[in-house]
Amino acid sequence: MRKLFAATGAAVIAVALALVLIAALTPTPTFDEVRAGTLGSESTLLSRDGEPLQRLRVDMTRRQFEWTALDSISPSLVRAVVAAEDHRFWWHFGFDPASGASAVMDQFAYLNKRGRGRGASTITMQLAGLMTEGDRFGRRSIDEKLAQFRFAIALEHRWSKQQIVEAYLNLVPLRGELVGIRAASLGMFGHAPDALDEAESAVVAALVRSPSASRSVIARRACSVMKKMDKPEECSRAELAAATLPSYPLAISGLDEAPHLARRLLTRAGTSVSSTLDAPLQRFAAETLRNRLASLADRNVEDGAVIVLDNASGDVLAYVGSSGDLSGAAAVDGAAALRQPGSTLKPFLYGVAIEQRWLTAASLLEDSPLALATPTGLYVPQNYERDFKGIVSVRSALAASLNVPAVRTLQLVGVERFRQTLQSFGMSSVKHDGEYYGYGLALGGSDTSLLTLTNAYRALANGGVWSPVRLQIERDASDGEPVRVLRVLRVLSAEASFIVSDILADAAARASTFGLASPLSTRSWAAVKTGTSKGMRDNWAIGYTDRYTVGVWAGNFSGAPMWDVSGVTGAAPIWREIVEHLHAIRPSRAPTAPPGAMQREVTFVPAVEPARQEWFVSGTESSTKVTTISLPVAEAAPRLLAPADGTVIAPDPDIPASRQSMLVRADAPQATRVCLKLDARLVAPCGVREVLVPLPAPGRHQIRLERADGSVMAAVSFEVRGVPR
Repeated sequence: MRKLFAATGAAVIAVALALVLIAALTPTPTFDEVRAGTLGSESTLLSRDGEPLQRLRVDMTRRQFEWTALDSISPSLVRAVVAAEDHRFWWHFGFDPASGASAVMDQFAYLNKRGRGRGASTITMQLAGLMTEGDRFGRRSIDEKLAQFRFAIALEHRWSKQQIVEAYLNLVPLRGELVGIRAASLGMFGHAPDALDEAESAVVAALVRSPSASRSVIARRACSVMKKMDKPEECSRAELAAATLPSYPLAISGLDEAPHLARRLLTRAGTSVSSTLDAPLQRFAAETLRNRLASLADRNVEDGAVIVLDNASGDVLAYVGSSGDLSGAAAVDGAAALRQPGSTLKPFLYGVAIEQRWLTAASLLEDSPLALATPTGLYVPQNYERDFKGIVSVRSALAASLNVPAVRTLQLVGVERFRQTLQSFGMSSVKHDGEYYGYGLALGGSDTSLLTLTNAYRALANGGVWSPVRLQIERDASDGEPVRVLRVLRVLSAEASFIVSDILADAAARASTFGLASPLSTRSWAAVKTGTSKGMRDNWAIGYTDRYTVGVWAGNFSGAPMWDVSGVTGAAPIWREIVEHLHAIRPSRAPTAPPGAMQREVTFVPAVEPARQEWFVSGTESSTKVTTISLPVAEAAPRLLAPADGTVIAPDPDIPASRQSMLVRADAPQATRVCLKLDARLVAPCGVREVLVPLPAPGRHQIRLERADGSVMAAVSFEVRGVPR
């Protein structure tokens, strides 16, 4: 038997020497090719200047980080792995003849009954297996073993020992999903590979052989590694390190400065993507948002988002999707989520009306109670302050964000025409027909995202020219230079865009609602509009300077309403702070009027607003130097304000019928003696213009406003529903 073993060992050595010549002809990749081609499970988002901003795990089947150079790995780990796996690694040629002969003897003597021993597999052969098959546990056929052997010999022929051990430590699977020494070191011990001590190194070396072994088995094997390293006195430390191994990998902290954009752009593991983000601005915007929302914590506001665009290129310079740990749903992307935009749609409504020459900035609109019949009932818009300003100019109506004049303008423009305008500005989510949205579209009765809406305002900043935003910098494969194919589309005339911008920058025109010293006022030129959705669920501040467009949204991802927070108190301070930061060195300049915009002096008779210099689209201005806009001298015709025509009243079944009433109100000159009648019955003495009337019986009824002589000046019909039994 002994002679048989000796002969077999000699045969193994002879075969190994014979295969050395064959291995020299075996093709292998270079070390640099393997290092460059090893993709981690993470992908990295870079700023426009190449600064890492976000690391995101893309491959969920493994956890592997970037390649770690040998000089960034603890020397004690290299010693421990070599001692445990291949103690003659530094002098053999890829195959250890002594280990090979011993392995053959073990097989003949049936000493390896479990079939899990490494036998003659050197570190180089294991690396060859990882590079060719990626399976270190599976049984291999004789042909596969020979192929692995040839590959290992070829590696030894072409690579240095240092390169082999470096590649091995970067490719070897360890505990659970952890692959490579960087992921294992961070995931098991919470620090980088260069900080591993001898006890931790022994544990890693023990895991190479049996990654899924129990802590007690790992502790025993780690102690054995310490003995092979001639440090038996350190066994207790190695056993303690093994006993405290986490059940799951530790949370591996990393870059976390643009998580929402990273999830949009990072789709392939092991890659780096150059974004358009400006790293310092991204950090400033995120910090500003967090600070402001923290101050609003007692107002039930926890979420927000910020977008900053470069006007000229459309590059997204800041993309903050949430308030981070202040949010109950930090993973939700507030910059991409569809929300109701409130009054931020009004500039586009007035823009198309001015472009079509239906209105000018000096045109007068009536801000008074309005009730419009719709298929679903009456639509009764109210201003934010619950009052009415009377006769106002378009400039005042837009700048002060008055709702009723906007609805009257929508009646003029048409809901479907306005919907198409919004789509041309990139708001593809406004996809239903005009009848679906109704008159509420003027006040933001649709859904859009902060990114989309901010880019629509950028079109106004660019004189009515829309182009898509850019999130990622594509580079030419030949020279590495940025590539940009800019698709532009004119969506509003330059003249109308200029006039809308001039109105949005007019602090005096918005003073009646916001005051002169509001967060909308900046040190240099800026056009801005706020918006608050129904029920105070969203508030917005979106505006632009000569170089940047900034959009801010604040609210709650849960849909819960804020407590007494509007656009000017919630989002506007954030917007202003970012704008001031952007123009801290170079102030923003007001745009130059396009050739088709003309300025004229305007006076109003009677003086509903002070005389001023006003902008007009060429052809809509007066031929004289001073344009006089006069109201009719006669007073407005008498009318019924309440109830509105077509009102349907549903009595409350829980309130006694005798306690339910309705308001009847008329508007008529004081000199005119009027009478209010319900179904021809006088409900108050003639001359009374407002009265509470007991609710009439179920059925159709009519209220008439008559002169004393019985002639009818106005009439409305309404219906009272019956109370169900």
